[in-house]
Amino acid sequence: MRGSKAWRNSGGALVLANNNHRKKLKYNQHRWHRCWLWPPVMVCGVILFALGLISLFTDHVASNLEWYSQKLVKHRFWYNKRGGSGHESIDIWKSESSKFYYGCSERGPNYAPPVHESLSNGYLLIAASGGLNQQRTGITDAVVVARILNATLVVPELDHYSFWKDDSEFANIFDVDWFISILAKDIPVVKRVPDKYMRALEKPPYTMRVPRKSEPQYYLDEVLPTLLRRHVVQLTKFDYRLANDLSEELQRLRCRVNYHAFRFTKPLHKLGHKLVMKMRNMANRYIAVHLRFEPDMLAFSGCYYGGGDKERYELGEIRKRWTNLPDLLPDGEQRKRGKCPLTPHEVGLMLRALGFNNDTYIYVASGEIYGGEETLQPLRELFPNFYTKEMLVTEELLPFLPFSSRLAAIDYIVCDESDVFVTNNNGNMAKILAGRRRYMGHKRTIRPNARKLSALFLQREKMPWTTFSSKVKSAQRGFMGEPDEMKPGRADFHEYPSSCICKKPFIFSHVDNQRTINNASLNEHNEDVNSRDNDASSSLEQNEDDEFLAD
Repeated sequence: MRGSKAWRNSGGALVLANNNHRKKLKYNQHRWHRCWLWPPVMVCGVILFALGLISLFTDHVASNLEWYSQKLVKHRFWYNKRGGSGHESIDIWKSESSKFYYGCSERGPNYAPPVHESLSNGYLLIAASGGLNQQRTGITDAVVVARILNATLVVPELDHYSFWKDDSEFANIFDVDWFISILAKDIPVVKRVPDKYMRALEKPPYTMRVPRKSEPQYYLDEVLPTLLRRHVVQLTKFDYRLANDLSEELQRLRCRVNYHAFRFTKPLHKLGHKLVMKMRNMANRYIAVHLRFEPDMLAFSGCYYGGGDKERYELGEIRKRWTNLPDLLPDGEQRKRGKCPLTPHEVGLMLRALGFNNDTYIYVASGEIYGGEETLQPLRELFPNFYTKEMLVTEELLPFLPFSSRLAAIDYIVCDESDVFVTNNNGNMAKILAGRRRYMGHKRTIRPNARKLSALFLQREKMPWTTFSSKVKSAQRGFMGEPDEMKPGRADFHEYPSSCICKKPFIFSHVDNQRTINNASLNEHNEDVNSRDNDASSSLEQNEDDEFLAD
């Protein structure tokens, strides 16, 4: 207060001062401001030096010091936003901060062992629904439900009647014995209901359809009494029937199922890894793109891509398969909202703008592309080293061609093993693989920021390539698969299994600290990105809650 008064009283003298005096005063003011900044900087330096000494002699740093160092990082980012160096470039092939995290799904010390089959509350039958990855999410949740109900799970029955018309059984895709053994410490699993129970049933097992995203208490209140009374209950159309947010133990059980209990059968595993080796023999690293530009996906999304009356008629006829889809919006409106898959050409432009060269090898996981070769040609021109499973193998693929789920399993393997995985919609395969890649070491996973990119593609011809590339990189910040992109609980658990991702103990080093500082700006920036992205993802999730989920 005294200082401010002194400045006010000296106002007349300042007006009469000459130029040199004003410059000196301005210099002194600037020097005072710099001096004000010096104490926290010196404190930071002393603390960081102390951390270095501690880690040098003890190889350990106390958790409160780690917390404080993170606060210092946030202070540095505040400076960057207000005139500092700004965002640092990132490695497009891998996340530099991934080494600080690891997948963790161990059972806790108070985790109760499962009951024996003979002492369980009954047998739980599951009828899965949708394509392969949609069914995978349903089966994962079915294991958790069996744990909640203290029930014995019967190996689930796959969907034979939906859009894909695939008559594959669980044993045709997944190793049943492995599935049962991995979950032996969680729930009892059997291949079929014992004959003595089946003979006692006067009619087929009692069926129930549970509401979407039901809480565990719903199963205890509504399903358990029926199970205790009837001993055998089947839950039908079991997809997304369990709440996203569960206790940590149940979330970790989800991870044990999804990332450890599912193992593909030997024929699928062998062919999938043969494709991986073919890609690796041509290049040290490759990108896998889940293109998802098939007619059914475009019809379901309600998007328009400029094909005129022909496109409207063809996709409109496919759209009639679903009776509960929302009305179509005016042309282009869906794309402005970021709810449409990018075209193959746009996917290629995004990747080139991010910095992938045209000699990069890409594996395209896709079914029938709408528009055929004409639609794919621009992507091929951008990336001549373009491959699909059909291009890499011929004879070996023939036995799998009639089965869409087995073909999806092969693509899943090649995408999972890729150095970079690129999604083109927020469907089930994209979510499942994104979550698995985070759990298995945060391998780079790129999700297009469709809302921002769609606007950029409309303006692409009006700007030089360097400007376009810079804007694409800016739009994609927060969509590159960095460990801290999303806050826990803000995304589908299968896509971001936060309860199953642990941070390694903090050990200070000068190099690692600088990298942490560089990544801090991304983490803060993503809070804003996530809030903008939630509208699009929640809307798409609502669409997925209809009869069809995009695989």
